[in-house]
Amino acid sequence: MSESPYDVSSDRVLEDLESRHEGLTSEEARRRREEYGENEIIRSGGRSWVEILLAQFDSVLIWVLLAAAGLSIWASHGVDAVLIGIIVVANGLFGFVQDYRAEQSLESLRQLAAPTATVRRMGESLTIDATRLVPGDVVVLRGGDVVPADGRLLEETDLEIDEAALTGESVPVTKSTDSVELETPLAERECMVYKGTNVTRGKGVAVVTDTGMETAVGEIARVLAGTEETETPLQGELDRLGRTLGIGVVVLSLLVGPLLVLRGTGAIQAALTAVSLAVAAIPEGLPAVVTLTLALGVRRMSYENALVRRLPAVEALGAVDVVCTDKTGTLTKGQMTVSRLWVNDTVTHVGVAENEPDRSTVPDPDSVSIREELLLRIGVLCNDSTLEDGDPTEQALIEAADRWGLDRESLRDANPRTGEIPFSSERKWMGTVHDDRGYVKGAPEVVLANCDRILTTDGSAPLTDDRRDRIETVVRTFGDDALRVLAMAYRDEPAGPDDLTGGLTFVGLTGMIDPPRTEVADAIAATTGAGIDVKMVTGDNVQTASAIAETLGIGSEVLEGREIERMDDVTLRERVESVDVFARASPEHKVRILRALQDRDHNVAMTGDGVNDAPALKNADVGVAMGVRGTDVARQASDIILLDDDYATIERAVERGRMIFDNIWKFVAYLLSANVAEVALVFLASLSGYLILPAVQLLWINLLTDGLPALALGADPKSGDVMDRQPRDPDRGIISQEMLGLIGGTGMVTTAVMLALMFVTLEGAATVTPYAMTMVFTGFVFLEFEKLYVIRWLRETPTLSNRWLATAVAASIGLQLTVLYTPLNRYFGTVPLGVADWGLIAAILAVCLPAYVGIAVVVRRVAGETG
Repeated sequence: MSESPYDVSSDRVLEDLESRHEGLTSEEARRRREEYGENEIIRSGGRSWVEILLAQFDSVLIWVLLAAAGLSIWASHGVDAVLIGIIVVANGLFGFVQDYRAEQSLESLRQLAAPTATVRRMGESLTIDATRLVPGDVVVLRGGDVVPADGRLLEETDLEIDEAALTGESVPVTKSTDSVELETPLAERECMVYKGTNVTRGKGVAVVTDTGMETAVGEIARVLAGTEETETPLQGELDRLGRTLGIGVVVLSLLVGPLLVLRGTGAIQAALTAVSLAVAAIPEGLPAVVTLTLALGVRRMSYENALVRRLPAVEALGAVDVVCTDKTGTLTKGQMTVSRLWVNDTVTHVGVAENEPDRSTVPDPDSVSIREELLLRIGVLCNDSTLEDGDPTEQALIEAADRWGLDRESLRDANPRTGEIPFSSERKWMGTVHDDRGYVKGAPEVVLANCDRILTTDGSAPLTDDRRDRIETVVRTFGDDALRVLAMAYRDEPAGPDDLTGGLTFVGLTGMIDPPRTEVADAIAATTGAGIDVKMVTGDNVQTASAIAETLGIGSEVLEGREIERMDDVTLRERVESVDVFARASPEHKVRILRALQDRDHNVAMTGDGVNDAPALKNADVGVAMGVRGTDVARQASDIILLDDDYATIERAVERGRMIFDNIWKFVAYLLSANVAEVALVFLASLSGYLILPAVQLLWINLLTDGLPALALGADPKSGDVMDRQPRDPDRGIISQEMLGLIGGTGMVTTAVMLALMFVTLEGAATVTPYAMTMVFTGFVFLEFEKLYVIRWLRETPTLSNRWLATAVAASIGLQLTVLYTPLNRYFGTVPLGVADWGLIAAILAVCLPAYVGIAVVVRRVAGETG
């Protein structure tokens, strides 16, 4: 269509679509289907398993290692080549397993489509496959239907549609055939129906305006299809580290190889030295250890009701400094609840949505006054729903009566309905007759207009102007608190339903709301205390959003969707910092808000549960979906799924993410300090003509240090201040000034001591002896284990708090002894060591420990002074 169908008359829409109330002919429908295609969400192609597998080896580190393996084969050092190959393949296969589950967002969107639709074809109603609908088709909607396509209403009778999954609106929308103004937000277009939403009440007839990818849900699918996966801070940094190390290794090898040849070293020996430098420089176990540590964190988080779909999201949680959260079903329960009653100038809090200390207390049924009991009785009897099925507003009334001890089944059995006037959007009220009394509930202004008396403590009394004014004031007050207000009235001995249009006695008011979850306020306070700003982004109106935000302590500044529409990106970037609540936000608004925050260098977590949240969830640094109430679309678009829909789980997930980052920091520092010392030792020794540590020994050192001990660091307990810190700055990166100082300082100490040990044990030999090689080899391993505990101490981790680490170190020492005292030593070029040799190694450990501790103290002090 060339025009917006919601701001013109329904007849004009029919005319533009060249359709009619009787619908299209079968021939015309067939022709249009050829033109517009099927009414379905087009699925984009995902990566094949081959592409996923190959992607695991797209790394500079891997390429350099493969080149080193090739050189080892050329130099007839098959053991080195085999060890390198095993490590490369193991890392690749593990990453493949983690990435194999492809994104299913668009497939989930397709499943939202209604399987069938009732359509008029030249006046005859037919049931057809919903995918065969075309623009211009006239569809019939009834309670319980899923809307099969976007359409403009032609007729409606008491039609209400639940659009929460699309717009975030917490209550069903009452529909009308009247057009609305151009640029009206999607959530307020009462004359439109949208694909994938649910008819909760009434019936309607609509002409299809858009199908497939042109629908509102199709637009979301298009956004998802065009969204690239975001890279977490750690992923980016490890990639940069890999490129830097790869380039450095290549340059160093190209320099050292020719230099050694010029000094008279043979080509094979020079090549072996280059291979050794490559192996020494590359922390080949780092990707596997990072992945395994994240996987361990994922497993623990699953026990805490947080299911992680992408491993790097665990680490990314530690850098999150803004949480953009939906309201309905995330901060709130996602169900209407009666919060207040008003009778005879008395307000009674009856729900769990208020902030009173006794808000969760169920009232004593004996304390219910006659007037309050009558108010609740009307809510049950003038009601077509049950607790299991029906209109959410009517269900809230039944639930309130149950909480106050009124049995709805007994009430309905004792008061059979003898007549009724159904609710309609035009009347705005409903009436029922029960033998000698009639009951009415509806919009306060309409019910009040039909009343001439009011129920007081002394019985029925005239409804004076003063009383009317007081009632209207209460209605406004309830409305200001974002409560949905209904009025209740009765009439004695009505002759029939027609007698309910006047002469009523006003009983009181009910105020209801979709209440906040009980644990959310504390969770928000905790995340705020951790330096994380919480912003509500919702499709609800300003009044409701503001009231919920104030209750939860989020903030008070509000920006509405239509204001966002008028803003350019620069202006929005200026506003997002101070705004706490974004109301009437469309899917496009949510993505713009998210990008504005990210443009201001924020790391943003987006929570949500509806279809409308999916684009923002996928664009966010961390997308967090609700698992219980969330749509499958939202879950598949997210990084983390909350299995209990509990906002407090986010707090625990952030804590776990920060703890995991701490542990990753420790073993990255540990691994890189070892690699720096290895490179420096091999390089300096080679300049003196010695290949002190061949590639097989370097790989073994890396296996011992990068293996069990580094992995056991993933089980380190959290430090006590993990949730008292500000979010880490991802721009500073994991390779921080503190880490560089630690790596450089401890690396120099290790290199200097090992070079001294080499020259002492060589005893002037012209070539490297097996004894000297074994002493340096073994001394290096034990120094790394000593350094490991110093690094943990630097991060304030108790020394004996990790039994898995102690076991891993003991096992690694056992493995080192195996290559010294078993026939395996011939493959490693080592010899057994005697008691005096172990005494020398113990002395080296004793000398290096205070040096390592001193470096750690200085590094921590400098890092603290520079912030």
